[in-house]
Amino acid sequence: MMKSTLSPVLAFIFVTGILASCAADPQTRQTTNPNIDYPGFASLVSEVDDYRARRLIDLDTFLTYASDDDTIILDTRSADAFARGHLEGAVNLPFSDFTQEKLDKALGEKSRRILIYCNNNFENDAEPVPLKRVELALNIPTFINLYGYGYQNIYELEDVLSVADQRIRFVSSL
Repeated sequence: MMKSTLSPVLAFIFVTGILASCAADPQTRQTTNPNIDYPGFASLVSEVDDYRARRLIDLDTFLTYASDDDTIILDTRSADAFARGHLEGAVNLPFSDFTQEKLDKALGEKSRRILIYCNNNFENDAEPVPLKRVELALNIPTFINLYGYGYQNIYELEDVLSVADQRIRFVSSL
């Protein structure tokens, strides 16, 4: 009986082609962990893209919205970073602590207006808001996650400001 085998080179090319195909299409990526859904996340990012673009606001609009009693400024940095300095009036819920229960407790009604900002809204690269890598700025995953948890009245500060800008005030809880 004659045995048919794939040469190691052809097998490598075949497997590499499959892996490249999966990398190119997030919907084909599989995981054995039912609690991790990369294709679902990729779909959510795609869904949020246009919506987020319409929810970027300048500082004047941000400040006008912030003056409304039913609006919340959410700071999702660590508790330590928040304590070192945050926008006056902001509440803190670290991004790593997001769960439906904690978000509901901190934010209340899903229709409530939420304002977000991050370190990368400030040009100084200094405390209390040192710059992050631009593609990893915390406002992006914060927006996506809030939307995914059902909070869709979100606005994101678009401007790049100086921490010394007189229109804003950083406060510390240290």
